[in-house]
Amino acid sequence: MSSQHHWTIGASSLHRVVESEGAIMPPFEIFGDCTQAHLDANRDWLVPRFQDAASGLLVLTIQSFLIRQAGLNVLVDCCGGNGKDRMRPHFHRQNGPWLDTLRATGVGPEDIDIVLCTHLHVDHVGWNTRLENGRWVPTFPNARYLIAQREWDYWRNAGPAALQRTGDFITDSVLPIIESGQADMIGDHHALKSDISIEPAHGHTPGQKMLRLGSPGHEALLTADLMHHPLQVRYPEWSTRFCVDPDEARRTRLNFLKENANSGRLVFPCHFPAPTGGRIERDGSAYRFVYDGEGG
Repeated sequence: MSSQHHWTIGASSLHRVVESEGAIMPPFEIFGDCTQAHLDANRDWLVPRFQDAASGLLVLTIQSFLIRQAGLNVLVDCCGGNGKDRMRPHFHRQNGPWLDTLRATGVGPEDIDIVLCTHLHVDHVGWNTRLENGRWVPTFPNARYLIAQREWDYWRNAGPAALQRTGDFITDSVLPIIESGQADMIGDHHALKSDISIEPAHGHTPGQKMLRLGSPGHEALLTADLMHHPLQVRYPEWSTRFCVDPDEARRTRLNFLKENANSGRLVFPCHFPAPTGGRIERDGSAYRFVYDGEGG
């Protein structure tokens, strides 16, 4: 069963918790390999759903995913957050209703058991913390925050240059959960339950994770930033300008697409517009993304 915001995957329910969705990124800023010829060749499906005709900006979603199963509440990623000082205008000092959107699922911040930080980028960690009496404190007081050890090792040693484009999200959105004692550093593979597991998706960042939900024959894959936009399904060799290791990101994406094409598995890339979930299908020498319920 599925809707624009809710799916049932085996014993679990999966909800999108959207912070924003709209035209926010120039294609040539995110994809160094993209040309106007690529956009023109795909205009019939890009516009208006995935690219705004007037501005030319790509449509991207900033969202979290909530998994509920038998009393366990798992939140995957935490969007941009409110009140944060950021270099990018889209994320600077936001004052949005994301917490209310979460509560509308029937789950409040105090009910979250596990927060999976798939990777430590500005648009995935913001709601890790909220401002309380002038201090950044964990938004989810009863949660364990899962962070890949190799991801943390990279960011804690990366230095200020790695944060110039975004602003220092590590200090306000990551360090407070470590200092509170709520962070657990995990290895490349980590099982939450027999049908909820965390796997490596390295390249975009050194320790990026994806989450596998369900059992064989009825699986969903939450792929974080393994791919940002459907153009990367059409052109899987494209890595973003924001990838720490573009070559490894490319290999990870190509292997993923090859393994999951025509498998029937539901795939949820974090930034694809609504309804986000769909399936990978082979399309000649490349691939295409077919949204759940929309057919081939």
